Amino acid sequence: MGGKNKQRTKGNLRPSNSGRAAELLAKEQGTVPGFIGFGTFQSDLGYVPAVQGAEEIDSLVDSDFRMVLRKLSKKDVTTKLKAMQEFGTMCTERDTEIVKGVLPYWPRIFCKISLDHDRRVREATQQAFEKLILKVKKHLAPYLKSLMGYWLMAQCDTYSPAASAAKDAFDAAFPPSKQPEAIAFCKDEITSVLQDHLIKETPDSLSDPQTVPEQEREAKFYRVVTCSLLALKKLLCLLPDNELESLEEKFKSLLSQNKFWKYGKHSIPQIRSAYFELVSALCQRSPQLMIDEASRVSSSVLLSIDDSDPVVCPALWEAVLYTLTTIEDCWLHVNAKKSVFPKLSAVVREGGRGLATVIYPYLLPFISKLPQSITDPKLDFFKNFLTSLVAGLSTERVKTSFSECSAVVSAFFECLRFIMQQNLGEEEIEEMLINDQLIPVIDAVLKDPRLQDGQLFDYLAETLSSWEVKADMEKDDKMAHNLEKVLLNFWERLSEICFKKINEPEADVQCVVGVSNLLQVLQKPKSSLKSNKKKVGKVRFADEMPESNEEIGKCVSSGETSEGCELVDEPPLSHNCSDRLSPLRKKPLEDLVCKLAEMSINYVNEQKSEQHLRFLSTLLNSFSSTRVFKMLLGPEKQSIVKSKPLAIAKLVQKNSAIQFLYQKLVSWLNEDQRKETGFLVDILYSALHCCADNKERKDVLDDLTEVNLTWNLVLQIIEKACSSSDKHALVISWLKGNILGEKLVTLADHLCNKELESTVTSDPYFSERWTLLSLVLSQHVKNDYLIGEVYVERIIVKLHETLCKAKKVSETENNDSSVSFICDVAYNYFSSAKGCLPMLSSENLLLTLFQLCAQSKERTHLPDFLICKVKNTWLSGVNVLVHQAGTTGQQSAFLRLSALWLKNQVQASSLDIKSLQGFLSTVDDLLNKLLESEDTSLLGVYIGSVMPNSSEWEKMRQSLPMQWLHKPLLEGRLSLNYECFKTDTKEQDTKKLPNHLCTSALLSKMILVALKKEIVLENNELEKITAELLYSLQWCEELDNPPSFLTGFCEMLEKMNITYDNLCRLGNTSGLLHLLFNRSMERGTLWSLIIAKLIVSQSISPDEVKQHYRRKEGFFPLTEGNMHTIQSLCPFLSKEDKKEFIAQCIPALLAWTKEDLCSTNGGFGHLAILNSCLQTGSIDDGELLHGILKILICWKKDHEDIFLFSCNLSEVSPEILGVNIEVMRFLSQFLKYCSSPLAESEWDFIMCSMLAWLETTSENRALGSVSLVQLFACVSCGLACELSAFFDSTTPETTGKLPANLISEWKDFFSQGIHSLLLPLLVTVTESKDTSETSFQNAMLKPMCETLTYIPKDQLLNHRLPARLAADQKTNLPEHLQTLLNTLAPLLLFRARPVQIAVYYMLYKLMPELPQYDQDNLKSYGDEEEEPALSPPAALMSLLSTQEELLENVLGCVPVGQIVTIKPLSDDFCYVLGYLLTWKLILTFFKAAASQLRALYSMYLRKTKSLNKLLYHLFRLMPENPTCADTASELANKEPKTFFTEALQLSIREMTALPYYIPHLACSVYHMTLKDLPAMVRLWWNSSEKRVFNIVDRFTSKYVSSVLSFQEISSVQTSTQLFNGMTVKARATTREVMATYSIEDIVIELIIQLPSNYPLGSITVESGRRVGVAVQQWRNWMLQLSTYLTHQNGSIMEGLALWKNNVDKRFEGVEDCMICFSVIHGFNYSLPKKACRTCKKKFHSACLYKWFTSSNKSTCPLCRETFF
Repeated sequence: MGGKNKQRTKGNLRPSNSGRAAELLAKEQGTVPGFIGFGTFQSDLGYVPAVQGAEEIDSLVDSDFRMVLRKLSKKDVTTKLKAMQEFGTMCTERDTEIVKGVLPYWPRIFCKISLDHDRRVREATQQAFEKLILKVKKHLAPYLKSLMGYWLMAQCDTYSPAASAAKDAFDAAFPPSKQPEAIAFCKDEITSVLQDHLIKETPDSLSDPQTVPEQEREAKFYRVVTCSLLALKKLLCLLPDNELESLEEKFKSLLSQNKFWKYGKHSIPQIRSAYFELVSALCQRSPQLMIDEASRVSSSVLLSIDDSDPVVCPALWEAVLYTLTTIEDCWLHVNAKKSVFPKLSAVVREGGRGLATVIYPYLLPFISKLPQSITDPKLDFFKNFLTSLVAGLSTERVKTSFSECSAVVSAFFECLRFIMQQNLGEEEIEEMLINDQLIPVIDAVLKDPRLQDGQLFDYLAETLSSWEVKADMEKDDKMAHNLEKVLLNFWERLSEICFKKINEPEADVQCVVGVSNLLQVLQKPKSSLKSNKKKVGKVRFADEMPESNEEIGKCVSSGETSEGCELVDEPPLSHNCSDRLSPLRKKPLEDLVCKLAEMSINYVNEQKSEQHLRFLSTLLNSFSSTRVFKMLLGPEKQSIVKSKPLAIAKLVQKNSAIQFLYQKLVSWLNEDQRKETGFLVDILYSALHCCADNKERKDVLDDLTEVNLTWNLVLQIIEKACSSSDKHALVISWLKGNILGEKLVTLADHLCNKELESTVTSDPYFSERWTLLSLVLSQHVKNDYLIGEVYVERIIVKLHETLCKAKKVSETENNDSSVSFICDVAYNYFSSAKGCLPMLSSENLLLTLFQLCAQSKERTHLPDFLICKVKNTWLSGVNVLVHQAGTTGQQSAFLRLSALWLKNQVQASSLDIKSLQGFLSTVDDLLNKLLESEDTSLLGVYIGSVMPNSSEWEKMRQSLPMQWLHKPLLEGRLSLNYECFKTDTKEQDTKKLPNHLCTSALLSKMILVALKKEIVLENNELEKITAELLYSLQWCEELDNPPSFLTGFCEMLEKMNITYDNLCRLGNTSGLLHLLFNRSMERGTLWSLIIAKLIVSQSISPDEVKQHYRRKEGFFPLTEGNMHTIQSLCPFLSKEDKKEFIAQCIPALLAWTKEDLCSTNGGFGHLAILNSCLQTGSIDDGELLHGILKILICWKKDHEDIFLFSCNLSEVSPEILGVNIEVMRFLSQFLKYCSSPLAESEWDFIMCSMLAWLETTSENRALGSVSLVQLFACVSCGLACELSAFFDSTTPETTGKLPANLISEWKDFFSQGIHSLLLPLLVTVTESKDTSETSFQNAMLKPMCETLTYIPKDQLLNHRLPARLAADQKTNLPEHLQTLLNTLAPLLLFRARPVQIAVYYMLYKLMPELPQYDQDNLKSYGDEEEEPALSPPAALMSLLSTQEELLENVLGCVPVGQIVTIKPLSDDFCYVLGYLLTWKLILTFFKAAASQLRALYSMYLRKTKSLNKLLYHLFRLMPENPTCADTASELANKEPKTFFTEALQLSIREMTALPYYIPHLACSVYHMTLKDLPAMVRLWWNSSEKRVFNIVDRFTSKYVSSVLSFQEISSVQTSTQLFNGMTVKARATTREVMATYSIEDIVIELIIQLPSNYPLGSITVESGRRVGVAVQQWRNWMLQLSTYLTHQNGSIMEGLALWKNNVDKRFEGVEDCMICFSVIHGFNYSLPKKACRTCKKKFHSACLYKWFTSSNKSTCPLCRETFF
């Protein structure tokens, strides 16, 4: 009860299961019974012994086995399955002795579990049993008898894998020779087990009804019965003959049981099938037993003849035949005519009910075994039988299934032959067989084409052949005579039905096809029957059918008795095979054919019947004899064909077939309305077959070709020749002849020309003509062309000429279809080429196709689909070249010419990016195809032939525009003293890529393909090509403002992986640096920059370069190459190396003549090297620099005319310009690095020179197009900038080291001189159109603008610019200030960053000066206006409105909160930069104004909504995370730096921070806006939509509020403002400000709390102490302070000052305004001035205005009288 779930003690040997129950039963009965559970009987149970004493088992068996055996007794399927698998494994792994211990208990388990319901368990059981057998071997013998019955049943299991496993186990136990002995040994036990299962068992006795569902019980029972029946059959088959008698008694007792015979009618098909198999076995092995039970056997088997279950049928019919053979008097026990034959007839009529392939092969043996007494009257019986058979043919299932149809037809002819053979000589039966059976079947089949698939005609031919052979060989004249009579009758009847089918004007198509098929089959001398089975059983006809059981067994056991022959290939159709036919068939067949031909020709002549003509074609195909053609010509007189050559005329007279051809066929072929002519071409071949030799045929066809044949007919003749070797043999001499060849060449010419003239063609056979050309070029017979090779070549030449023309036609002359057709023809030609392209013309065609594909679409105007077609075509041609034998590269004209063409294409400078991309893609396809070649050197040779030589490379390099030099010259990386180019870039085509770029890209691509396949290249090609690629890329990189097509070129190379890194990774570029260094030393310029670039990009290290310049002396005397090399290497040289170079240069500077000073190997070159060394900041020797300065002063003394002071540069030589540039560069560097003090004369030299050079620049502005003049201007401005910076950064300490009057001289004279020159120059320069910061024309903007940022305010105010005033401008500013604003402010729109920043710095200095002019005129903006507003400077506001329009275009479509990234230096960048700088100026101006002015300005901004627009734009420009880029390196515990905490440095020269310019500037403006206009931002924020509201709140709280709060609190703490009677304190940690106001006895303490999202949220004012103030007044004052802090645009201190002023006024006696209850107005800070005439109360004018507008009344708020 309760112990169910208890844990059993380990080793407990008494489990509470059914083991003890069995033991108890044994004790009660006193014996050892055979009780083993359900399904056992007490009678004879010795075969499954039960085991007594569980304890014994447990003690004898190994513990692991014991556990497994226990698991096997469980009910759960998975448990049993795993246990059985475990058992099998243990049997394999354990020792034999241990396994043998299991054997006594195995039979009981095996017998039970081998019948288990789950099939996996049964399979596993047999597999485990096999393992057990292999282990114990002969020790199994004592237990065999108890096992064998169940073992045999297991071998017959309905689950095949289980049966197979049992069979394997049986084979493992007994070799085949021993198996009968083993069975015989256990035969009694086996029989007992099987009998019990068949007779005694029930579903409930086999399984426990209480635990097993009914369905499962029944399934197990049916399976056991099936297995038992099959096991009995197996027992019978395996037992030796001498052992059978001993079992007779047991079988008799089984057969005496009615239950056994009922299995024949069981509802389960498997049981019925097994039953019939057992009956067959019993008939075979124990015939006497069956004869004794004849009545039961006969009725059981024969009356089941109509069982149509597919499982049962094969076994049933085998049983039927065995029954007929074994029990000769079986018909006595059943009524054949009433019971058996009707059932058989029904099955046969219904076509075997889907089992024709099973049933019908048994019909012949069945009727052969019928005794004559049963079949009488014979005529009726056989007639009915065959009629039923034929009826089966008409069922739908038989018609649709080939195998079923074939089985029915086969059975019909077998039975027909058998009946004919048995009854030869009996005329009635003969006639019945032919007239009533055979002919109607043929008739039916002719009408229904589906039945023709069942090989009926073949069976018919086979039958006729057998009769003809017998008639010829039969010695018995009577029999031969009878057979001849039968055949004669057959042909007569057959002729009748054929005539009937054909002799109709509208003959049925299917019937005509049927007749022609029938005649074709009958004309074959041998049967061409093909069986659909692998093995064919033959039926042997003899006078006596074999009687013995063995022979019957052989006939029927396979179930395949269809008649047939060996599977042989069908012989090719031969026209003269009728000669080998039997005379009995030949004559009637020919007569029939002639008659049918005559009938057909009559219908054709009279009614032009198409159907009869087709029939005639198929007839002549099989029966092409002169007799038939004569018959077709009829009685007409042979009219000799006129106007024909003599040979043809003779042939026509001699040969009726040729005469028919000319008289009839030619006219039929040329009928215009005829759509299909294929069958007429067949007639042509039939006629040609009747010619004597090939010459005759060629003459006829040549004649026809010249006169009668259309191209479509020629195509069909050739197609049919290709499809059949027989037909090809007939026309081969014509195909190879010159008539056809010439005509095809003419056709090609015509097609090509017609295509180019017009694509619209009226000829419906146009595409067929192209097909014809394609066929004759591509079709090969026995590795030879169809037509003569010379004609093939001429056609290809024509196609090539057409393609060449197509390449040149314009877009308007569309030629797509001609190219398309030629591609099709060429593709087929190349694809069919075997081994090689033998003709030069074909290689030319291939080259043209390749060129078409490689050229850009703009040139060829071909659509994409056609380009794809062209590509596939030339690839197929190259494929042939690549795979041909021999050395391809030397032989192939295509490879040689294509390489030359590629070379010319890239050097012609005619490619844009798109066409280059297509070009490279095509080359890639070609190279990948070449890689397939067995000749590995092929690709290397090809690349070598495309590679230009040194002079070609040099020429291409020189053709590259020289604009690249601008950038290195400006940056001082290279120096020049000659004018090498003009700066006008518009000369070059803006889309075509320079040839050097195209060539380097092409060769790099080719090299990459080769390197991927590890192909070795010769002549250092890899290094040379890599160097040229680097040259191209460096050229692109150095251009100051590269056009989009060049940036696109670089992007394309990246996408196509054509990069330096890839070349280095795949190939060995060890010699590259040496090559680059040599070229740099030789030519300088870009080659020098390439080395520097490689070092910067870390592709090579400075140490690697060092190996190439061991001796510094090697660079001297200086050449341009040497100088440029040193200049490029300077940044990477060590200090020691630089000092060595300087040591070489300084002596050279001392003594030069005037000419030497300007030469490269003189002063210019050495000074340039010094400057390069200085530029990298490596000279720290002040004395040395001082010395060089003195040398320069000496130069000035000796050769003053070299120094270009205040002169015209138009006639100055470039050499002198070069020297001046280097001197200025030196002075700029000198100011940076020299630490030693200078004498006054030296300062004078530097400053006077600078101003003189600047004057020269100003005077020669018109010469800006000359590059060295432009460079001169840049460097002179740069020197001015350096001097300005130097004096700007002086401190009292440094001033002490300078000469006494230097600073004052600088301020009074030099600085004044610089800015008086540069400010007008800025205005002049910015009038030009080209505004790009990076263009060379604007190079001087940077140094000039940077210099202007140093302009002092007083010089700015004292400017000398021409007046610029606007008539409609409202302004309080004086004219000179307004002019300055009007001149500079618009330049914030100038699209060059340096100008915008310089203008910003200049105006920024002015902004604090401007509000005072409005302050002076403030009284004019009195209270007369309701809401007075005042505009900030009009010049700025008009500029702002223009910028707002521009910004709306750039940012208007972007939702607020979505961050826009502005591309640096783009137009949009300049617009946004100008807009933000303008706002910075406005906010600076706003901050400098007094609070009352601020109120007026803010009112103006509110009215124009400019601030709202700004805030929306800021939230599109500020980054989501405004952290500075360099904070990553900061310490973790510090606060991260953001754009709000770091000040913005607007540098003109520094470009690295450009990407952060706009985001940082936007954050800076937002910070200023929140700080200076908090009330307006708060107003905007509160009125914005919810999404924007949340974005602003989140961003401000996170990044800005803390910064602003801290600054606000700090400003309170550090404020020096003193209030009379009020003290202010601040607490930073709690964000609080505490104000204490005291007057007389009154003390007021207010606490101001800043919100977390300050300044967006409201500032709260809380009360502290209050003494002597009424509650109402207290509240009013708190409210007033809150209002001031919320609505005033200023700091907390300003708000407190305003509030104190208000309270002071209250104590002074000024009354509150009774609308706002405040003395001072919260917005405009005015006092109450408007008084009511009635009640005399005063109000603020703004409050009154609001009162009147909101109430729609004009009465006093207090007394309600009308307000005047």
